[in-house]
Amino acid sequence: MPRGLLSEGSYTSLDPVYKGTTVPNIKDGRIKKVLKMSKAKKRLNFNEILFSQFDNNEEAEVNILTKEESTEKMPTTSAEEAALLGVAPMESMDDIELKNIQLQFPSARCFGEAGCTEVRVRTDRGDILVAVQGDRNKPAIFTYHDLGLNYICFQPFFNFVDMRALLENFCVYHINAPGQEEGAQSLPEDYIYPTMDELANQLNYVQGHFRIKSFIGFGVGAGANILARFALAYPQKVDALALINCTSNQSGWIEWAYQKMNTRSLRARGMTQNVLDYLMWHHFGKFPEERNHDLAQMYRMHFNRNVNPTNLSLFIDSYLHRTDLGIARDAETIKAPVLNITGALSPHVEDTVTFNGRLHPNNSTWMKISDCGMVLEEQPGKISEAFRLFLQGEGYGVVQLQKISTPCHRESQPGAVTV
Repeated sequence: MPRGLLSEGSYTSLDPVYKGTTVPNIKDGRIKKVLKMSKAKKRLNFNEILFSQFDNNEEAEVNILTKEESTEKMPTTSAEEAALLGVAPMESMDDIELKNIQLQFPSARCFGEAGCTEVRVRTDRGDILVAVQGDRNKPAIFTYHDLGLNYICFQPFFNFVDMRALLENFCVYHINAPGQEEGAQSLPEDYIYPTMDELANQLNYVQGHFRIKSFIGFGVGAGANILARFALAYPQKVDALALINCTSNQSGWIEWAYQKMNTRSLRARGMTQNVLDYLMWHHFGKFPEERNHDLAQMYRMHFNRNVNPTNLSLFIDSYLHRTDLGIARDAETIKAPVLNITGALSPHVEDTVTFNGRLHPNNSTWMKISDCGMVLEEQPGKISEAFRLFLQGEGYGVVQLQKISTPCHRESQPGAVTV
């Protein structure tokens, strides 16, 4: 721009205007007096005046003006920031030093601190691992996991603060499907993996090993289907069932096609990205990273590091070839009380609705938990409360959770509960 336009015409220099709005007017006699006092005190090394509170008005103005002088050495800021720096006390950063960084990782997902004991139980189709948590003299709860998981997936839920009182009155037996525990060796090539009915029949061996007459079932996904099959075959051995994302019918064409590709990939190339994405969708639904990024990353790491791909492919293939439960509301159905749970964001909502329609309304409750897909991880408080109330309705005390009488099946009205 030509220099003449700065002093003549429509363009003028903004430097006088800017100084006029940020620097005090030196023409004011009182301000001059204050500035002189400020310079005198600075010569006497009274630097602490910058961070002190004064009762005298003139000394307070000295504090403000002195700090405005110190801000001239700072990087250029906006007018609003300059005004704030002029009135707000500033602390020196000279004494702050970053000396050390210590990374803290979450504790390992194990039952060591909870007093869990792993026991090998011999069955007609090989040994299975059962993790026992609690006093074996107390009433039994059998848990069964979903695809790609093992008994450790129940650790956050049963270690939840609201569930600790329950563990004092029950003994939990966490059952693992063959070859699904962490660190499991690949099953032999000639090993024929049990069918869903045969996996359900293995629970008889667990009962015989620990001398348990009846139990309360707590299953998720494929494990829920296995517990439902056992309850149909042996109704006298099941007191109640809490099933999450339970499927009562056989696999459809879309599920069959996806799972066939997954089993082939697991056997040939291990845990591929496509298989990993399918497992995340199976457990969490869509976009789990947007709801809980840390939880999603933890499960991705688990699937990559702690799952035996060959053994998982056999378990998936067995679940893929499951048969229909063959139950109906007006015909043969599950006699034990059933708490049927799903998450609002789970891809298995319709399966649980179909399952609920095949149960008798007098001893079943369908519950949908909002804002979650994997309910045990995302909403443990709501599930623990629902499970506690479910046990209360079946004859267990509220405070001590001790069974006080013969199970009394409540007359619940047909319908659904959304929490």
